[in-house]
Amino acid sequence: MSIPLSSFAFADYEQGLDAAFRGDYQTAFREFSAAAESGLDVAQYNLAILYFTGQGVDQDLALAFKWTEAAALQGHLGAQANLGSLYFEGSGVDQSTDQGIAWFMAAARGGHANSAFALANMYNDGDPVSRDYALSHAWASMAVLHEHPEAEAFRASLEPKLSSTQLSQARRTFARWQITPPELPTRPNP
Repeated sequence: MSIPLSSFAFADYEQGLDAAFRGDYQTAFREFSAAAESGLDVAQYNLAILYFTGQGVDQDLALAFKWTEAAALQGHLGAQANLGSLYFEGSGVDQSTDQGIAWFMAAARGGHANSAFALANMYNDGDPVSRDYALSHAWASMAVLHEHPEAEAFRASLEPKLSSTQLSQARRTFARWQITPPELPTRPNP
């Protein structure tokens, strides 16, 4: 269900952005809060950052998580990547490697190059996932697609590690991702 946004939410967000650029984080907090409550994903994302950093408001990791999740569920790629990090770190939420990886995957599939590159490295290193060079190559291909500056060289460094079967598998996986829309992870039950 889409929440209809008023022009007031966008105006509040713009005023908050201007305030943040001036270093007036209290005003940014007030304006982002109003726009976030109206459902504007980018305001939710920025409000979460203020709560996470404690700029303009007391640091509150639980509220940072709440607003990051709200923006992520609306498809904001930066929020999806940040949500993955919050789960990895256990910041404002119970630590969950599985949820962290799931949100990195959602962000990467949506076009977040840094998330794709991070996943490529995780699967290459086998930390915190099982080592899988084919998946590493597929994620590196996703990072290349979204123009991560190190991804092409990284992908090339993987190819000698792959058999022809594994390389085919990596390419098929990447191709399948191109035609299958990503799904957002669901929140684990408490």
